[in-house]
Amino acid sequence: MRTLDLALLRNFAVIARTGSISVASAQVGRTQSALSMQMQRLEAVTGRPLLHRSGSGVRLTMAGEKLLAHAQSLLARHDDILADMRGTGLKGSVSLGCPEDYSIAFLPELLRGFCALHPDVELRMVCAPTSELRPLLHRRQIEMALVSLPDPVGAEVIRRENFVWVADAERPGILDQATLPLALSAPMTLDHRAACDAMQAADRRYRVAFASNSLAGLIAIARSGQAISVLTQTAVPPDLYVVTAGLPPLPAIGIALEFAELRPSSTATALGDHIRTALPALRGGGASVLPRASLARSRA
Repeated sequence: MRTLDLALLRNFAVIARTGSISVASAQVGRTQSALSMQMQRLEAVTGRPLLHRSGSGVRLTMAGEKLLAHAQSLLARHDDILADMRGTGLKGSVSLGCPEDYSIAFLPELLRGFCALHPDVELRMVCAPTSELRPLLHRRQIEMALVSLPDPVGAEVIRRENFVWVADAERPGILDQATLPLALSAPMTLDHRAACDAMQAADRRYRVAFASNSLAGLIAIARSGQAISVLTQTAVPPDLYVVTAGLPPLPAIGIALEFAELRPSSTATALGDHIRTALPALRGGGASVLPRASLARSRA
């Protein structure tokens, strides 16, 4: 009778998450050739091809997607059983996705508190916009994710955040330009849509002069004085200003927690409970270091 080896399934899940046998080999401590042979053994046991291999990496076949869903559920259940039988605290691993601005503003405090409670849990982080995190959840490449919602008061919202205009001065000189240059993230993101909708509603001419999916990139452009950017208020660094004069108001958004599985593992459930409890009370890394003048302007 053929049986599935949990070690092979665990390594298969790492390959699926990283999209690269070479990267996965470094994470699991095996050579690329050994890991490739393991995947061949797993394909032989299942009787199906699991990976499409190319020069740029690997991706799952349809059979691989199906196996990944089973593997993650089985591995999570295995870790739960082992922890219960040993009478120990939570063990195993959990993967959390998070937009970059939230990771800077909130994750240090969130993870510090969770790791103090559960020191034996391994945390894996993926930083990406909500539009990229949801497909990862759907493919079960991550177990859970903090995501942004356009409705800031929905039942699933854990915390409300304000979008703000950010520049290098209280009243930057570029405000006087006939067509205002903006630095925004990808068009499908909430901050991009909020900025464009606000400018169009105010009948203010603008152009997307700079585009970056990196928070560091948007901050760098704002610091250069070449464009005005949009950030969540808690992500604003201390050397930049929240600008309200001469610009239309921006909406608020909600932060919610979504899971890949209807019945998450005990580790994912514990992390989710911790986030739901701690996140509403956090001030946020950006807001905690904003200059007093900027704080006053942001409330205006």
